[in-house]
Amino acid sequence: MTYASDTYVEETRIGFRFLSTHTWQHHVLRVAINDLKRLLGEPSPQGGTLLDVGCGQGKSFRLLRDAFRPARLLGLDADPHSLDLARAEAAREGMAVELIAGDCARIELPDASVDTVFCHQTFHHLVEQEKALAEFWRVLKPGGRLLFAESTKAYIDTWVIRWFFRHPMHVQKSADEYVAMLRDQGFAFEPRHVSLPYLWWSRSRDFGLLERWGIRKPPPPGRREETLVNVVARKPA
Repeated sequence: MTYASDTYVEETRIGFRFLSTHTWQHHVLRVAINDLKRLLGEPSPQGGTLLDVGCGQGKSFRLLRDAFRPARLLGLDADPHSLDLARAEAAREGMAVELIAGDCARIELPDASVDTVFCHQTFHHLVEQEKALAEFWRVLKPGGRLLFAESTKAYIDTWVIRWFFRHPMHVQKSADEYVAMLRDQGFAFEPRHVSLPYLWWSRSRDFGLLERWGIRKPPPPGRREETLVNVVARKPA
């Protein structure tokens, strides 16, 4: 994503192009949505209004439609060029998507108007994270869900990411810190609603090659720096 607001850090040109690729859609977005759906359990919620915050170029739209069948799909982004591409993506998929030009810290939607907020790889771009999370809470209906998927500081603060992408480094958080932030806002969830994927692309040292070659086993949770955190959180009714 790129942004035109002081509350966001604009993406690099290389990063912007990467977000249009099959790799992004298939290996990042698809995997995250499938994991969030698993954390939701069966049957997963269908229908209602789903807000994709930081929708970028719209590569998530088809995946969200297929996973959750929302009756109404909204996409929010602060970058006009991204929204133009998202509009074209929705048209290619034959989808009706309502696009909103705006800031995650000031969402122009009524209170309690959304059933599901999808926040994928958006939060680590935000400078005003607490305000954005409060806005997610405000627009969610009682009983609504936040589908939260983020890269942690351990991944963002690596040479490969610093070289090719741009982020507000002073607000980056660990997996535990993101989980604590969600709880502090009032969101409810249990350990079974949290996952810590350790995906190959999130390991900038060797991209998991040594494990794929059978040279070593991946370190278990608790003995590694978590690079990703996915949470399905509920706004209590």
